[in-house]
Amino acid sequence: MTAEHEMEAYRYPDGSITYPGHPLGPGGEEPIGTVDLSEYTAEVVTWTTATATPPGVRQPNHLAIVEFDVDGEPVRAIGQLTSGDVEIGDEVRAVYCDELRDPDAGIREKESQEWDGFRFEPV
Repeated sequence: MTAEHEMEAYRYPDGSITYPGHPLGPGGEEPIGTVDLSEYTAEVVTWTTATATPPGVRQPNHLAIVEFDVDGEPVRAIGQLTSGDVEIGDEVRAVYCDELRDPDAGIREKESQEWDGFRFEPV
């Protein structure tokens, strides 16, 4: 994974880690560093399949809440799955995707946002 494709979480002075990162952590302090979650595996906490998706989002769209263990600190994230063939407790890893949705669909201008990100793939 290259540095331009990091799944960046923020670490705070109290030891907590958030994804996505926030300017102030749970204790009200600024972050002191980052963690690339794509270097870790996570466990599926829960998942679902959406069949009525927004314009440009694949159908069906498999989504999961996953939990990473970063040096004993739990970090949860939500995102698309690469497959609907998962169960609660399965191990997944973050994989980079150029387009999480079709930038030509919907009403937003292509240049108005980034269309890439991470999906979770069963290990």
